[in-house]
Amino acid sequence: MFDHPAAQAALSFLDTGLAHFSGWQILVYTLIVTHITIAAVTIYLHRCQAHRALELHPVVSHFFRFWLWITTGMITKEWAAIHRKHHAKCETEEDPHSPQTRGIRKVLLEGAELYRAETYNAETMTRYGHGTPDDWVERNVYARFAMWGIYITLVVDVLLFGAIGITVFAVQMIWIPVTAAGIINGLGHFRGYRNFDSPDASRNLIPWGILIGGEELHNNHHAFATSARLSNRWYEFDIGWMYIRIMQALGLATVRKLAPVPRLAEPRNQVDAQTLQAVIAHRYDLMAAYGKSLAQTCSQEVARLRAVQPAQAMTLRSASDWLHLDTARWSEQNRATLGEVFAASAPLQKLVEMRSELAVTWERSNSSAEQLIVHLQDWCRRAEESGIAALQELSLRMRSYTPA
Repeated sequence: MFDHPAAQAALSFLDTGLAHFSGWQILVYTLIVTHITIAAVTIYLHRCQAHRALELHPVVSHFFRFWLWITTGMITKEWAAIHRKHHAKCETEEDPHSPQTRGIRKVLLEGAELYRAETYNAETMTRYGHGTPDDWVERNVYARFAMWGIYITLVVDVLLFGAIGITVFAVQMIWIPVTAAGIINGLGHFRGYRNFDSPDASRNLIPWGILIGGEELHNNHHAFATSARLSNRWYEFDIGWMYIRIMQALGLATVRKLAPVPRLAEPRNQVDAQTLQAVIAHRYDLMAAYGKSLAQTCSQEVARLRAVQPAQAMTLRSASDWLHLDTARWSEQNRATLGEVFAASAPLQKLVEMRSELAVTWERSNSSAEQLIVHLQDWCRRAEESGIAALQELSLRMRSYTPA
């Protein structure tokens, strides 16, 4: 039966498809197409559509829309709306996919289901889905026939590679649910390092954002959500930003916003409007420096008390794990021991209290610029008169920032 030419041709097709690729060539193809999908998500859906950090040439924009349609079936409005809600309600019960409220296992294993469930929330789509494509193609093709693109991909993979094309297709289908819905939304809010003490649990997974297009630098993103560049430190690499720079050089992309890069100059003699502007722009860098100062002071106080007050030294040593964090991230147990910490160390009490006062500078939206300047002047004066080296250094740092 299999000696018939038609049967042999069918078997040959199932074995190699039309492309006649080797195993290594199929692997390279799979890595390339999945990486294009990741690039489309991070550049188009995330940085361009959800956060408006850049504008893309219409040709590039529509290529990404088409590519996402045939490889993921995702709709731009739904993705952007859910992601914007994640930022607006981060780590609360209303966050569509926070491992802090839903559990890491749930987000890792069922992240795609959480995303899909939120797409049926009409309030989310109405409130957060504004400004996304709403042209004829979006309404009558991409949104109306979302699954057709995936069927096209299945047919193309089987035609190109034969039976193994089904495996290639399966990898393409799980790529975004695993990397974006699972790893970024899950581990990106659970494990890793933090450059900025933002009021959420975001983490940078690794300093080299390659596999997931730069999204590995998730804490940087939450600190500066509207920045087109996700890398922040000199040793961090964001491949998505590299692609944006290439497109920018070719006239295919326009960068609208970037995270401010802290620069220190000669300190001003007094706090003025420029100081206020610089402090607000560099508040995450300032609070990161403040956290380090708290941690260093805590260690110094532990060493000072170890010989004379060992019980108080132990209290401060326990507090060193959380005292430097943003107060929003303190547990109830942490807050319960705060009185003991303050009783053991007046410098730490002063540092903690003045940190809360400093945050008013960018949190008090109903204050005028003149009122905030007076507030900051008073803060710096008291810091410099406190006799606490950490506060004096922080005041000097604030007066040294150059405006963004």
